[in-house]
Amino acid sequence: MTVSMILALVVLVAMIAMIMFDVLPFGLPPIAACLLIVIFGLGGKDPIAYAFAGFTNSTVWMLAFFMVILAAIQKTSLINKVKDAMTALVNKGGFKSYVLLLIVVMLGASLVGMGSTAFYVLIFSLVVTMPYNEKLPGSKLMLPLGIASNHPLIPINVALQYGVAVAVLGASGLSANSLPMVQFGIVSFILSIGFLLWAIVGYKFLPSHPVAEPTIENKEALEEGASALSPAQETVTILSFVVAIIAMMLVNVIGPLSYIIPGICAFVMVLTKVVDFAEFRDNLFSPIILMTAGVIPVANCLADTGLSTLVGNTVAHALGAGVPAFVVVFVFALLCSTFACFTGSQVGMVMIFAPLAISVCQGLGINPMAAAVAVTLSAWCGHYMPIDGLPAMAYGMGKYTMPEFWKFTIPMYFVRLVFLTAGAMLVFPA
Repeated sequence: MTVSMILALVVLVAMIAMIMFDVLPFGLPPIAACLLIVIFGLGGKDPIAYAFAGFTNSTVWMLAFFMVILAAIQKTSLINKVKDAMTALVNKGGFKSYVLLLIVVMLGASLVGMGSTAFYVLIFSLVVTMPYNEKLPGSKLMLPLGIASNHPLIPINVALQYGVAVAVLGASGLSANSLPMVQFGIVSFILSIGFLLWAIVGYKFLPSHPVAEPTIENKEALEEGASALSPAQETVTILSFVVAIIAMMLVNVIGPLSYIIPGICAFVMVLTKVVDFAEFRDNLFSPIILMTAGVIPVANCLADTGLSTLVGNTVAHALGAGVPAFVVVFVFALLCSTFACFTGSQVGMVMIFAPLAISVCQGLGINPMAAAVAVTLSAWCGHYMPIDGLPAMAYGMGKYTMPEFWKFTIPMYFVRLVFLTAGAMLVFPA
C-alpha cells in the first residue's frame, strides 16, 4: 500500500468511528472526513475543491431540492386519505384487513418515498391511538406497518436511493446513464414484494397484546398530518411532485435539465407559500443531504488513491472465479445493511461498501450494476435490531420482547435480501 492509500484508509476509518460512536451529530462525520482529506493533502493541486466537491455534485442538488418537494407533498390531503383508510380497516379487524393495511401503507410510501421519518411516525401514532381490538391488536400492526412505510409498492418515488446509487457509480468511474431510474425502480418493487410476502406469512409470529398508550405527542403527530393547504396549493404541489419525478426518470433524455427541474419545482413551493423559507432551508440542507455530499469525496478519495481497486482485486482473488455472482452481491448487501443497521447511517455505509462491491464485481467479470443497486437499497433493509429510528420506535411502542421482535425481523431481513439480490441479478444479469 502507498502512503496515500494508508491516509485514505485513515480517513475512512475515522469517519466510520465517528458515525458508530456518535462523536458528532448525524450528517457531520463525513464533513469532518472532508477536512481530513484537505489536511492529509489527498486532493491534488486544489484539495479544498476536491474535498468539498460533493456540494457541487448535480445529483446532490437534485436530491436536496426534491427533499423540499417531499416536505410539501406530506402536507396534502393524500396523507389524510391513507389515515382514513387505515382507521376503517383497523376497526373492521381480521387477517384480510391486516393485508389491506399493509398495501395501504405501502401505497402511501409510494408517495413519500423510502425512509420517510414523518411518515412512519404518523403510522406509529395512528396505531397507538386505535382502541384495542382482539381481531387485530396493535401488536400485530406496529412492527409490520412501520416497516411497510419503508417499502413503496409503486416505485414512483425512489429518488433519494436512486441519487445515492448514481453518486456511487460516479465515484467508481462508471456512467450514471447506465442506470435508468425505471430499472432501479423495478428492483425496488421486487424488494417490496419480498417484504409483503414475508409480512403476510409472518403475521402468525406476531404477538397479540395492547401497545403503548397514546401520548400527547402521538395525538399532535396526527393533527400535524392534517392538510392545511388550499385546493389550489394542493394542485400545484401534486403537479410539481409529478413533474419532478418524471424529470428525474428522463435523465438520459433531457440531460442536465432533469437535475434542475426539481429545484424549479421547489421554488414554486415557496412562491405558492406551500412551504416557508425555514422549511425550504431545513430540507435543502438536511442532515441526509450533508451526509450525501460529504461521503462523495471520501469515496472519490478511496478510488483515486487506488485503495478501492486494491481491496476489490484482493477480495476477487481470494474468492476465485468459481463464486456465483448471486453470492458476491448478497454478501456485500448483507455487510452494508448490517453496518447501516448498527450505525443508523444508510448513505454513509452505501458510499463505503458499494464502491468495494463494484470493484470486486469488476475483478470477477460480474456486471457491477447489480451490486451498485442491491448494495444501495440494502442500506434501508436492516431493522433487525431496535437501535435507531424506525425499529427502535416500533420495539418500544409495540411493547415487544426481544424474542417477539426477532421472530418477525430476522427472517424478514434475510427474505428481503434474497429478493433484493435476485431482483438486481434479474434486471442486471451477470
